[in-house]
Amino acid sequence: MGLPVTFMTLDPAHFHAALVHKEMHPDFSPRVHVYAPLGPDLMAHLERMASFNNRANNPTHWQLEVHTGPDFLERMLKERPGNVVMLSGRNRQKIDYMLACVEAGLHVLADKPWIIRHEDFPKLERLIELLFKKGSKCIVYDMMTERLEITNMLQRDLIREPDIFGEIRTDQAEPAVEMKSIHALKKNVAGQPLRRPVWFFDLREQGEGLADVGTHLVDLVNWMLFPEQSIDYAREVEFHVAERFATLLSRDDFRAVTGEDEFPPTFHEEVKNDNLEYYCNNQLRYSVRDVLVRLDVIWNLEASSAGGDVHNTAIHGTRSSIRVRQTERTGGRPELYVIPDPSHLAEVRISLSRWIERSSTFYPGLRFTEIASEFQVEIPDSLRIGHEAHFAQVIEQFLRCLRISRYLSPWEMPNLLTKYYITTKGVALARTRASGEHAAQAIEK
Repeated sequence: MGLPVTFMTLDPAHFHAALVHKEMHPDFSPRVHVYAPLGPDLMAHLERMASFNNRANNPTHWQLEVHTGPDFLERMLKERPGNVVMLSGRNRQKIDYMLACVEAGLHVLADKPWIIRHEDFPKLERLIELLFKKGSKCIVYDMMTERLEITNMLQRDLIREPDIFGEIRTDQAEPAVEMKSIHALKKNVAGQPLRRPVWFFDLREQGEGLADVGTHLVDLVNWMLFPEQSIDYAREVEFHVAERFATLLSRDDFRAVTGEDEFPPTFHEEVKNDNLEYYCNNQLRYSVRDVLVRLDVIWNLEASSAGGDVHNTAIHGTRSSIRVRQTERTGGRPELYVIPDPSHLAEVRISLSRWIERSSTFYPGLRFTEIASEFQVEIPDSLRIGHEAHFAQVIEQFLRCLRISRYLSPWEMPNLLTKYYITTKGVALARTRASGEHAAQAIEK
């Protein structure tokens, strides 16, 4: 396609829709067309965009044309004032929007998750089929920002080093991969307290934790363990345990997060003892290519003592475990550790030193310190750019795909199917277990 990109933002209902426009870009037209129903979600999006234009330092100069009304989708597909659709909003209807856009021949930059219900998996398969249909030049891009976090990148590289990591453990007794993601319902975005819409607490719209933010975890597992490889979800994934549990919100908590005084009537089944039971938390144990994985996705009301969202990962090898820790002790930011088996301590120390020396071209400033038989890989501030800045990097990758009219990697779409198969099937199995159906039986694929 010819640049510049002119965005059409469709039904924005998540702050990521605005973060794409946090900075101006030379390949972006300053004119942005917004198609959405008139309501609080649209107003919140416009306020964020206005804050970027009105900030004191490096203000943007976006020119918004807003189109409202119940036929906003049909109007956008008919008028087509832009060439790329930006999608970040209510999760349940996202796949239907994407199908409509691709059937109309439009490119889509889509926030996760693409689907939250396993019954929508055939729609996802249909979308992939359309994208690779002969003559199709549409690009639909999944915004996997966590791949661009420096600790995740370095962890991925370290498990490729046999002298440091050894081989991935596959004995199935304990998970070889452990990932825990902890998010806070109360948080700040772009320096402002985030006001969450009421529908965020409707699992039919937002989805459970595994289906939403858990998308990043499943993506990282496949991206780290099997780089440049396609994974067949039908043959190479096996489920073991899936669970769900609730975070309780009082009326005061709900008011603080949403601004609403009362729980809506549609939540009556979830309100018990005057508390909202928000089933946003999941644990999943599954295997991919015989590697046992444990994922924990947790939403707390308040941020932990570490501050902000928390991501902890351990990948266990035969020589060392490679860990990312984000705790109060680390100052609230993720830090990377190599924890050798005691029998390999001396060899790992030498190999780690050599790896850091070799990596200096790509990651200048890395060093390590030894603390109680652990090695902390010290990452300079110059390599840490923060979550919001990762969106600019994702945009650059998306633009590269647009310029060459194809995806950068052939394994992306097969693994996208595998990712959403795992997240949505895991939620479905957790609900089955919670309802008591087949609770005593082994969970089947």
